[in-house]
Amino acid sequence: MIAKTLFGMEDLLEKELRELGASAIEKGVRNVTFEGDNGFMYKANLCCRTAIKILKPIKSFNVFNEDDLYKKVYEIAWEDYMEVNGSLAVNATVFSEQFTHSQYIALKTKDAIVDRFRDREGTRPDVDLDHPTLRINVHIDRNICTISLDSSGESLHKRGYKLSATLAPINEVLAAGIIMLTGWKGQCDFLDPMCGSGTFLAEAAMIACNIPPNLNRDEFGFETWPDFDVELFELIEASAIKKIRDFHFKIYGYDLDEIAIQKTKENIKNANLEEFVSVKVQDFFKSKKEDEEKYLHIIFNPPYDERLAIKNIEEFYGNIGTTLKHGYPGSQAWMITSNMEALKNVGLRPSQKIKLFNGKLESKLVKYELYSGSKKQKKQ
Repeated sequence: MIAKTLFGMEDLLEKELRELGASAIEKGVRNVTFEGDNGFMYKANLCCRTAIKILKPIKSFNVFNEDDLYKKVYEIAWEDYMEVNGSLAVNATVFSEQFTHSQYIALKTKDAIVDRFRDREGTRPDVDLDHPTLRINVHIDRNICTISLDSSGESLHKRGYKLSATLAPINEVLAAGIIMLTGWKGQCDFLDPMCGSGTFLAEAAMIACNIPPNLNRDEFGFETWPDFDVELFELIEASAIKKIRDFHFKIYGYDLDEIAIQKTKENIKNANLEEFVSVKVQDFFKSKKEDEEKYLHIIFNPPYDERLAIKNIEEFYGNIGTTLKHGYPGSQAWMITSNMEALKNVGLRPSQKIKLFNGKLESKLVKYELYSGSKKQKKQ
């Protein structure tokens, strides 16, 4: 199988798959390949925080032109994977000089599948891009074509808890990966001071309590496959639920926008995480650490002046640095941004920088150690 992920999350996903019990694990770029049975495929979809898709390859072959592709896809026994009265959706990714148009490749693949059904049974399955019986992935690398079944269905970042989002929400897989990259596992209080629709808060609570990230999803792709074993899936789900643990610290969030806080409350309630997460309308720049004695882990996604416009972005980032320095001693603060110029105005020296992508925006995840007193005193 192939687990797809975001750039920079490959090590995390490899570790997740290893801990879940996968074998023959090999790390790639934005993906990790592994082996496992159907039960493990169910488990990986349910429990992987940093996977976007779990694909099950069924055929690999060389292709040299579109007719070649059509012929070889036509030869696959598609009747083993779906009924003629079902529906399908095909998506393609291509890295090839010969094949340059992914949508055309997807169309050619779809034609071959429906033509096989029509030739054999006199009728054909429908195309349904939203809720198909079978999602098919075509991957062409130079002349090697791999046809896979998409066991996830919709992208696994769609956890199922988010009822509404703010203008520039962070992807749930990216949020979970960032939290894991910072080393937070639920060992102290957690704050997102610009929480938007609450993605960091929800993902942090699920990590702290070891709640499977996709427990709230309505469906996975494999649930409509002919060989879906509902009893096995329920057994795996029950086993994962048994591993949920208690959490003895606070997870809380601020936002200036009352509507954002309302959306966060709805999302947290929908995720059944209300007992772990609290939020309030609060200007971060007028805030300070609630408990000076307690160590605090801060993660946030400030505006980049891209989708959310800020009048004076340099001043805004300067205020972030000032607030962290004076209001939050004895903390570790992490933030992700794509605005490298604005980042220079924070005025604090980052102790770590990690390259990531937020959507298509190349970004940096930066870490600030906020000591009580001077750094020199801290070292002494």
